Formats: sequence, C-alpha cells, structure tokens
Amino acid sequence: MSKPIMDLAAAAKQAVPAITPEEVKPLLDRDDVLIVDVRDDNEVAESGKVKGAVHVSRGMLEFRADETTPFHNVAFAKDKTIIVYCASGGRSALGGTALLDLGYGDVRKLGAFKDWVEVGGAVD
Repeated sequence: MSKPIMDLAAAAKQAVPAITPEEVKPLLDRDDVLIVDVRDDNEVAESGKVKGAVHVSRGMLEFRADETTPFHNVAFAKDKTIIVYCASGGRSALGGTALLDLGYGDVRKLGAFKDWVEVGGAVD
C-alpha cells in the first residue's frame, strides 16, 4: 500500500530529533559536527547556506554519506553529530531518516533555512 509523501515526511519529522537555531549557533565551528544543506543548487545560490555547512542535494545525500560508494564525501563520519536542513523541513526530515538508516547515530533536523536567517544565524 502506498503512502503520500506528506505522510512520509510527517513520520520522518517524528523520527528525527529537532534542534533549534539557538542550539546550533555554538556548534558551528566544532569538528565533531557536520551541518548539511539538502536544498537544490538554485536555492543555495539564491540565499546562501548556514556558515560552514556542506551542500548536498537531497537526491545525492545517501550516496555522499555512505562510505561504500564512489560518491562518498569524507566530511560525513558516523561519529559526528549531523544536522540537516532544507527550505521548510520536509526534505531535511526525510534526509535525516535516511542517515539514521545508514547507521548515523546522532542526527538532528534544523528544519527550515528561513528559521536560521530569522534569528540572525551566520550565512555563507
């Protein structure tokens, strides 16, 4: 039986713990934290990204995060806290569940980029 994407996103939002922009700010320069922007290229080009974040479009996330693929990004490590965000929270939640499925233990969703900007979060 199929499920609508909004149902899958709602379940993902429940599965991945949230982190607030205020909680993220002191984590920006830590080596044991990776912030991942899963928005599309054009979205990042228009608005920038969280300072120090790695941009990996949602469609490539699992390939960049899985060390067994030739597309692996070495910034991803399972001993890091991974914080994902997108434009409104759906893609980041879905991406967060994918990372949990890949064995990442500490995955958080920042949710929406606009929330970061609204609190004056640093942007690259």
